[in-house]
Amino acid sequence: MDRPVIAKLKYLRIAPRKVRLAASSLKNLPVQEAEAYLRLSPTRAAVPILKLLHSAISNAEKNFKLPTDKLFIKEIRVDQGPKSKRWIPRARGSSNTIERKTSHLTLTLAVSDKITPRFTFMVKPKKQKGASKKKKEKAKTEGKEKEPISKFQPKPAKGFFKKFFRRKVI
Repeated sequence: MDRPVIAKLKYLRIAPRKVRLAASSLKNLPVQEAEAYLRLSPTRAAVPILKLLHSAISNAEKNFKLPTDKLFIKEIRVDQGPKSKRWIPRARGSSNTIERKTSHLTLTLAVSDKITPRFTFMVKPKKQKGASKKKKEKAKTEGKEKEPISKFQPKPAKGFFKKFFRRKVI
């Protein structure tokens, strides 16, 4: 393949240093492994990177007609975006600046015939909605019949101590 598949994410409101921690380990991974890694990653940056990966995969399928099982991450680059600057008041009339950093991500996918899956994904079969409801209804009707519960049930006796010792004086 001559042209790689490129997907970009701009103005992500997470600092580039933090995004690079999640993105650095994805290089040269097959897309299925990268997706599994990102789903299990606890970092906040994993969610937008996963969305970007899904976008790149769908670009490869729809625009270039590429098989997803042969795709791998050729390059993932995290660049610094613009900083929005804010001020916070400090003592004696001074102030400190707060820089809210943003990131630009560029994800490049390529095709390789050497990719062999390290593991297989288990796909749960979808249950039919109508059949499960009918089974539940039958199970309820076949079960034991309920006795009517009376609205007024006698309260258990509290005992002598509760009568004698009260926290508040009446």
